[in-house]
Amino acid sequence: MSDFSKSRWSDNSYSQEYREHADGYIPERRNLIGITKSLYRHFVRGNQPRRILDLGCGDGLMVEELLKMDDSVDATLVDGSHEMLQAAGIRLARFENVHRIQASFQDLLVQDPLPKAFSFVLSSLAIHHLAMTEKEAMFEYIYRHLDSGGFFLIIDVVLAPTDDLEQWNMVLWREWIDTYIAGSQKEALLSVPRKYKENLDNTPDSLMMQLQALEKIGFRNVDCYYKYGVFAMFGGSKAEE
Repeated sequence: MSDFSKSRWSDNSYSQEYREHADGYIPERRNLIGITKSLYRHFVRGNQPRRILDLGCGDGLMVEELLKMDDSVDATLVDGSHEMLQAAGIRLARFENVHRIQASFQDLLVQDPLPKAFSFVLSSLAIHHLAMTEKEAMFEYIYRHLDSGGFFLIIDVVLAPTDDLEQWNMVLWREWIDTYIAGSQKEALLSVPRKYKENLDNTPDSLMMQLQALEKIGFRNVDCYYKYGVFAMFGGSKAEE
């Protein structure tokens, strides 16, 4: 499995730069957060108990948005970056029942430091760092750690099924940056779409391959819930026992 310690994300300066410019890197970021909250309200909020797991949590933005809706949740945040977890701790300091664990994906599979079951597992822009066989291993791990009826949601970059669509997705991304980002930051970000596959830390796979992997493992309600170019929101739930 990919070695987190050798990736860019182990570099504190890189992770800080990413946090500062994430709204520019990620088209439709606020809309994706809104859809996540809607899905949580529909599928998870009525469950008892409510335990959230955020894998590759970054600075804790996604969990903060959920806790603002439901601060009774017990939330566990996992990230391989100490600096990211520190930032998440600052962001979430006003909430109770928040636990932070520094661990890479490979640490989870080998050591498994997590409680057994969660009602909602999410991962945002992290799983694309894994090869497809590693993604499948993580999907199986997450399935085992879901409560009956629990939900798994992924927000990530995916490969287009054809070169023509891939080229259009890159155009769409650049058009978003050109429209919504101003000043000197625009010029810096316009190169990001070209780099997203060139970076050796990134190993995106097609949306279809990942949906099929989820179904094979046993997830229900498997679907793509939203897509904007290479950015997709997808997942599924564990069958009621």
